[in-house]
Order: sequence, then structure tokens, then C-alpha cells
Amino acid sequence: MNALPLLLIGLAMFAGGYFLYSKFLGDRVYKLDASFETPAHELEDGVDYVPTNKFVLWGHHFTSVAGAAPIVGPAIAVIWGWLPAFLWVTLGTVFFAGMHDLGALWASARNKGRSMGTLSGRYIGRRGASLFLVVIFLLLLMVVAAFAVVIKNLLISTPTAVIPAWGAVVVALLVGQAVYRYKLGLGLVTVVGVAALYGLILLGDAVPVELPDPILGMSPATFWIIALFGYAAIASLLPVWVLLQPRDYINGVQLFVGLGILFGAVLLSAPTIVAPAINNAVPEGTPDLVPLLFVTIACGAISGFHGMVSSGTSSKQLDKETDARFVGYFGAVGEGMLALGAIIAAVAGYRTLADWEAVYSAFGEGGVKAFVAGGGEIINSGLGLSASLSSTILATMAVLFAATTMDTGVRLLRFVVQEAGEAAKVKINNGVGTLVALAAGLGLTFSQGAEGAGGLRIWPLFGTSNQLLASLTLSIVAVMLIRKRRSPMPAIVPLVFVFVMSFWAAVVQLGDLYAARDWLLLIMDVVISVAAVWVAFEAVVAMRRASREPPEAPDADVMEKAGSKG
Repeated sequence: MNALPLLLIGLAMFAGGYFLYSKFLGDRVYKLDASFETPAHELEDGVDYVPTNKFVLWGHHFTSVAGAAPIVGPAIAVIWGWLPAFLWVTLGTVFFAGMHDLGALWASARNKGRSMGTLSGRYIGRRGASLFLVVIFLLLLMVVAAFAVVIKNLLISTPTAVIPAWGAVVVALLVGQAVYRYKLGLGLVTVVGVAALYGLILLGDAVPVELPDPILGMSPATFWIIALFGYAAIASLLPVWVLLQPRDYINGVQLFVGLGILFGAVLLSAPTIVAPAINNAVPEGTPDLVPLLFVTIACGAISGFHGMVSSGTSSKQLDKETDARFVGYFGAVGEGMLALGAIIAAVAGYRTLADWEAVYSAFGEGGVKAFVAGGGEIINSGLGLSASLSSTILATMAVLFAATTMDTGVRLLRFVVQEAGEAAKVKINNGVGTLVALAAGLGLTFSQGAEGAGGLRIWPLFGTSNQLLASLTLSIVAVMLIRKRRSPMPAIVPLVFVFVMSFWAAVVQLGDLYAARDWLLLIMDVVISVAAVWVAFEAVVAMRRASREPPEAPDADVMEKAGSKG
């Protein structure tokens, strides 16, 4: 089968979701109000609360939520065949992810930019809030540790990506100064910034950087991990407009250009899909498609991490409430497009079925390497770019996605540590909170040795905990809608489906982890599962209570602005 129809059908579904379903959600469900004073204006502090142009904020949000997961998950899940992965990515993005991300952004903006952990205390109950924070902390810990290792692996395996990956930080600093200090036009800055990034890609392709072994008494792997955590710590402490926001914006535009290159190559070369639509001959040891498909592909269909970004950073920068539709829903669409690109690269970037089967010889194979190799082959065939440059473009995309998620993850971990301190009546400043986040992240990453094996050891639980968190976030949105006497069904349908699939997957994983005698992951799986079930029970009670209580007054949204900063 030709890959072109797959691309066109997927893009058409995403377009229909944004122009039709997101408009329904914004107008009829969330009733977004341009006159509502957002936390960015009410609590503006120039550090975390900063009113931001919706295109710039979309860039921050999109690149923060995307990371490497919408590449890794789909590029692994095609082992079951391309059709299940394609359907889950497209339908999940339109009806699940967009609704979830927009809903989390709206809920937080209506509550002074508070995080989902804090909102769970208000809308579900204090017991639920404490357990919610546990799940959030563990998920964020998985993200920063695993993504540090993913980036490290790419910088070592693709040394041509080193210069553009680190040069992007310098470009972002200059973009922030140009937009906020010198008030230059966003269009001009965008063109110059993207041109600079692609100039760095050309330079990187010509001048690969391979570190000596040892370097400063460390292996290259150890050095890169420490450097990445050091960068993430600095980025998480700087005001968002200095680095985080401009980096994510310019990366978002550059990454969309990269997707345009990949999709353009598909249009021109019309590559053949060599993988089966449904794989009836999966390698031995491959788990059942249901429920594992729905947690293997988390980011790219629906992801609880998106709710953390929506409520942790994006809601604090929302200029107008109506911008939430573009930032939240279209951010999810952007990630869905990346997942679609990963699927096409992983199933149409190989010459024969035998070549594809050689890569997908066991469950867990493929991933970023399949995306870079397969996508590079498609770009080489469609646009005539060299194989080296094609791989550099895609590897840089993956590194920049993962890096922007990692630095946002460290900032969010700091927020969670500070919220936990508030609950314990202990004030934790930004520096101490960041040190705690770094210590936890580095401790997990190096727990299995100096090469960072511990960062990926916890990865099997990422999809399950991520999806459980998404269902819990949707429960908060559902309670808010019930209180306002608006239909909660757009939230409840994905909530029930995702919770059932992810809890089912958690139970399956319990058996596998027990058989493998992996006690660390077994204990973490039990903690996450028990916490999720407890919060879900509290959420059902909260929904029933909200349905029996008198509806909120028309001005209740304004009253929601009263209270302490979250």
C-alpha cells in the first residue's frame, strides 16, 4: 500500500478535529470568554506569570508536551501493524487528547493557574489530592530521567546533531531578547531564528562532534547526562521569557518545518508501506495488542503529562482565555501529526518486509532509531537530500523535542515539590525545589550505573501511569462541568475508556514484573495503581455530589479567582 493516502487521511482528520470539534468544545462545553481575566494578567510577575502571544505560547506548549514519546510510542507500536496505531493516533488526538489538553488549560486558568494536583484537592478532595501528587511526581520523574537518556543516546549515535542541539539554546536566548527587550516583530524574528537553526543543522552535518573517552574523568554518556540536567536546572529557574518560552516557540516552528520536509517527501516519493496493516506474526514475547497498544502510544493519542504542562506553565502565560483553543487543542494536533509522521517513517521507510522485520525482531525495538532511519530514507528518496543530512534533521528534531520536555519537566517537578511543601506547611523556595528535583532525577538516572541505565529502567511504567493520570485529569474537568450544569460526556467518555485500558495494562504489568522479580518497578506499579483507583473512587463520589448540589451561579467563574496562588 502507498503511504500517501495514510498521510492525507490523517491530516484531514486532524483538520476536521480542530476546525469542528474544538470549536464545539470552546463554544458549547468550556464556553471560553475573551473578557475573562487570565492568571497571566492578574498575577503577572515576569517570571512564571507572563501574558504571552498565543503563537509563542503554542510553541512552548507544543514542544513541551511532545518530547520524544510521540516518536518512541508509535514507532514501537507498529509491531502490531500500522492500522491499529494509525486509528489510535488519529481518533485519540481528535476526541481524547484535544479535549483533555484544552480542558486542563481551561480548568487551571479558571483557578489562578493552579496545577492539577492542587485542583484535585478542591474538586475531588484532600485525600485524592495527596495521592494525585504522588502519581504526578512519579510521572515527572520518569519523564526527566528517561528523556535525559534518550537525548544522550541520540547525541552519541548521531554526532551531527550535537551542534544544532546546543546551538538552539543560543538562538533561543537571542530570540527572547529580540522579542521582549527590543520589541522586534515576531515574523522577522521567526524567519531569522528558523534560518539560524537550519544553518546549525547544516553546520552540524558537516562538523560532527564526538566526545573523547574519557572526558573530564567521565564517559561521554555520563558527561552528556550531567550537562543536560545542569541545563534543565538553569532553564527551570530563569524567567520563562528568557529561555523556556522563546526556545519552545522557535523549536516548535522549526519542528513543524521538519515535519513539512518529511510530509513533503512522502508526497513526492509516495513510499510503499512494507509493514502489515495487522501483524498476525508478531515476535515471541510481544504482549497482546489490547490493552498494551493504548499505553504504548500515550503521547500522540492522549497523555496525562499534557495536563501537567497545561496547568503547570501554559495556563500561567495565557493572554486570553479564547487562546486556549489554539494553544491546547492545536498543540495536541501538532503532537498527533508528529506521531503520524513516526508511524509512516517506521512502516514505509524500509525497502522490504524482510528489512522491516529485521528491525522489529522483538517488542520494544524500533523507536527513535526506526524513525530516524526510516524517515531519513524517505527524505533522501523524495527530496534528494543526502542520507546523512536527512538523518541529522530528524535526529535534531527528536533531540529538541525531548530537551524542551525535559526542561519543562524539571520546572514542573519543582512546582510539585513546592506544592507538597505547602501541604506540609513548609515554604520551599525555587532554588531548593530545583535541587530536590535534580537530586531525584539524577538519582534515578544513575541508579543502575554511570551510563544512565536507570533512566530507561522505569520507562515500562511511563505509558500506564501517564494514561492513568490523563483519566484523573479528565475527572477534574468532568466535576467542573457538572458543577456548571454543562454536559460532562465529552470528558467522561475518554475518561472511562482510558482508565479501563490503562488500569488493565497496569494489572498485566504487575504479573510480568512479578515473574521477572523486578521488585522496584513492581512496588512502583502497585503504588501508582492503588493511588489511581483511590483517586478514581473519590472522583466518582465528587461527581455524584456535584450533580446533587445546586448549580454554580453565573458569576462562579469569577469567584474561582479568589484564593491563594497555586
